[in-house]
Amino acid sequence: MKAIILAAGMGSRIRPLTDNCPKTLLEIGGISILERMLSNIQACGINEVIIVLGYLQEQIEDFVESTFPDLDVHYIVNTRYTETNTGYSLMLTEDLVKGAPFVKFDADVVFDREILEKLLASDDQNCLCIDKNIQLDAEEIKVVVRDGNRIVNASKTVLPCDAIGESIGIEKICVETADMLFLELKAMMAHEHNLQEYYEGAYERLIGKDIPFHALDITDLKWTEIDTREDFNAAERIFAAFKPEQPLIDSMPFTNRENVGL
Repeated sequence: MKAIILAAGMGSRIRPLTDNCPKTLLEIGGISILERMLSNIQACGINEVIIVLGYLQEQIEDFVESTFPDLDVHYIVNTRYTETNTGYSLMLTEDLVKGAPFVKFDADVVFDREILEKLLASDDQNCLCIDKNIQLDAEEIKVVVRDGNRIVNASKTVLPCDAIGESIGIEKICVETADMLFLELKAMMAHEHNLQEYYEGAYERLIGKDIPFHALDITDLKWTEIDTREDFNAAERIFAAFKPEQPLIDSMPFTNRENVGL
């Protein structure tokens, strides 16, 4: 099992916090989003991580190398990060995945380790973590299921009244599906008008071909996605006293504490 972290974006909606700091290095409760994520990944036994970089990439590389020196990390740079989206970034990881199953993380998701433990323990081969207790608006990836928890639709265009909840940006993909997923991503990105598509667009194409994807309910567990300043403030309230069990580095010189309001 490998981990893929998509961290190429600029975090423009949360500026000025990200003017001089990648969003994934913003601190929540005194710990950066990425440090909490990598600590959870390592604690769950995943030791190979692929990180897609773009905006302020050197800061992320410096942070990972100094804070997690024993972690097997591979970097891919999305040189087109200003004009592409998560679908393009995920496509770039194909050669490093090399037929392995993987868990994919959006780099701006702060989450309880139990979410990853529950995902890895699931018998379902392809899983999207779903929160059912959340207000569904235009920006959320809304999920529709049938036959219990089999996903039939997952996109921003789903009507809130049809959805059971939101996909939080953490998924598990099996080997066979990974191979097909990259074929779909390459087919999508061959057309310039698809460069801004999210990776969920490829999931939907596979779902349309009857490839099974299932919803994993993580409703009662702690998580939040950091898109706006309001999200950042909410995350501070949720995770202020909720820190990973694994010892963490206290000093992070490349994180601009003053800039992120800590």
